[in-house]
Amino acid sequence: MRELQGRLVEHGVSFGHWTFLRILWERDGLTQRELSDEAGVAEPSTNAAIKAMEQAGYVTRRRLPDNRKNLYVRLTPKGRALQRKLVPLARAVNRDAVRGLAARDVETARRVLLAVKENLRKIDR
Repeated sequence: MRELQGRLVEHGVSFGHWTFLRILWERDGLTQRELSDEAGVAEPSTNAAIKAMEQAGYVTRRRLPDNRKNLYVRLTPKGRALQRKLVPLARAVNRDAVRGLAARDVETARRVLLAVKENLRKIDR
């Protein structure tokens, strides 16, 4: 099986958009800044990605009448529907990636990578 990036492109989704979609599937309605922080991506890059995702019909961006400062990002039905298509692809790629490895080793690698990610997040703050 090809890597995830190649599989996503077949569905018109870039790997960068995948990151934002995964976050929004779990926590729809974040501000653009919160989304940027959660993804660990600079705000200008987030803005460009969200603008492209809006043009593709995956998200909308709105300001609330009582808070003109924050820009809220919400999934459209089209963006939400991608979850049913793309998550199984990611799971299949992950299964292929660890095939033949001991479950204990996979869990250790996962734990270490999550700790490294958290350490890097703390440095950036």
